[in-house]
Parts: sequence; structure tokens; C-alpha cells
Amino acid sequence: MTYDSRTELYQQVIIEHNKKPRNCRKLDGATHTAEGYNPLCGDHLVVYLLIDKNNAISDISFEGDGCAISRASSSMMTAALKGKTVTEAKGLFQQFHKLITGELNPEKDKHTLGKLAVFSGIWHFPARVKCASLAWHTMNGAIEHKKSVSTE
Repeated sequence: MTYDSRTELYQQVIIEHNKKPRNCRKLDGATHTAEGYNPLCGDHLVVYLLIDKNNAISDISFEGDGCAISRASSSMMTAALKGKTVTEAKGLFQQFHKLITGELNPEKDKHTLGKLAVFSGIWHFPARVKCASLAWHTMNGAIEHKKSVSTE
């Protein structure tokens, strides 16, 4: 895939998930929640998880205000993590973080990111890395019973 086609796909995915975010709602009965804030951009969200007795994420959602990248990342994260175990979620968090900081090349390195690989070029824009990672850090904070997470 060429750089131009990756950029175009990235833009289309961001626009689609920003306009119609998946799992954007308060999750009643959540077992884990955390609030995330990106002071640089002003993104602010809450991530809700319902973790069952088998340590699997049976439901996940988010709500809040943020830029297109933050909302798209939140939307795609919730879709990717639903049904995963906490261990798998933490593994995806690590892979995603490496991806958006340029440490993982999805075309050369082994990964399980699937559609999330569309964020691979974001490391070229350091200020936007925090926008893409906010939901992930907030999800991880919720799992670790942290009530609030900041990208600073």
C-alpha cells in the first residue's frame, strides 16, 4: 500500500468514525470507569467497561467531547476490545501505543491490530499522538481502577 492510499484510507476512517462513532454512550452497570483528559487538545472522555467473571470485556463504551482523531480512536478501540479478555486488551493497548509512536510498522512487524493499523502514520504528527492514545490510556486506567487519566 502506498503512502497516499494509506493517508486517504486513514482520512476516510477518521471521518466515518467521527461522524458515526460506535459505542458512544454511557454504559449503565459498568464495572470499571475512568475519565480521560488531554489538556493539549481539550479532549475529554469517560470510558466504561463491563468486565465479566471470566475477565472478559463483555461491553465497552465511551462518551465525551474531543477532536475527530480522539473520537475515531475511541470508537475503533471500543469495537476492537469488545469480547476480548483484559489481558488481550492490555496487549492491544501496548501494540497500539507502539504503532502510534512509530515503534511498530504494521507492514513489517507482527501484530494483532487489524483495522487499528490505519493509525500507523500518526506518529508523524506528535501533537496528535495524544489525541489517538487518550481513549486507550483511559481504558487502561479504568482496568487499573484509576478514576482519572491525563495525557500530560
